[in-house]
Amino acid sequence: MTTSILAGITNPVTSATTSSSGSSSSSGSSGSGSLSSLSAIGTQSIAGNFQTFLTLLTTQLQNQDPTNPLDTNQFTQQLVEFAQVEQQIQSNSQLSTLVSLQQTAQATQALNFVGETVTIGSNNAQLSNGSATWTVTSPKPATATVNITNASGQLVFSGTQTLQTGSNSINWNGQGSNGTQWPNGTYTVSVTAQDASGSPVSVSTTTTGVVSSVDLTKNPPVLTVNGQNYTISQIQGVSHS
Repeated sequence: MTTSILAGITNPVTSATTSSSGSSSSSGSSGSGSLSSLSAIGTQSIAGNFQTFLTLLTTQLQNQDPTNPLDTNQFTQQLVEFAQVEQQIQSNSQLSTLVSLQQTAQATQALNFVGETVTIGSNNAQLSNGSATWTVTSPKPATATVNITNASGQLVFSGTQTLQTGSNSINWNGQGSNGTQWPNGTYTVSVTAQDASGSPVSVSTTTTGVVSSVDLTKNPPVLTVNGQNYTISQIQGVSHS
């Protein structure tokens, strides 16, 4: 219903005025038929304009044929339909207000993260001054194969690490498998773990970083951490820097 409210006749007031200026026999013969037309117009195009609705209704009442008056049932139905549409419009307006308030609250919340150190569910970490750190959580002891790639997807390091139950840190000094020192930037870790019997173990990876900026033009707002963009829902923890 709400999508069709703005569509419809170009100038219903002009149409109604033209109808009122016609002969009484012409306008009167419309009788209940014109009421049906008014009902169709009312629910589709004039629902958002109370004054226009009253103009059309008044014009119809003034030009009805005394020998063929308005059908009271249709008249009542017309009023009920208009009231229902008006209620829907008010509900939509109130819903829009609630959405706007929610967006404002999200923006305020996002701004509070600027400068804070956050933990994010992500495989990306920033290599800075020869150090990049990830946290891998394992449900049981396991042996993990650790692969690290750069921003272009090139494999720069591959190795193994023993994981204990709970949180485990992967600290990388920026040196590749061949001893090459890689420059600062964003790197991605991939961890594949197996238990003592060789069965795969599902692990999760997080990283930490400082929120450097917030983009409020996005919905929801986007936080920049370690050069990457994240939403508030991806933040798993916050600590004061």
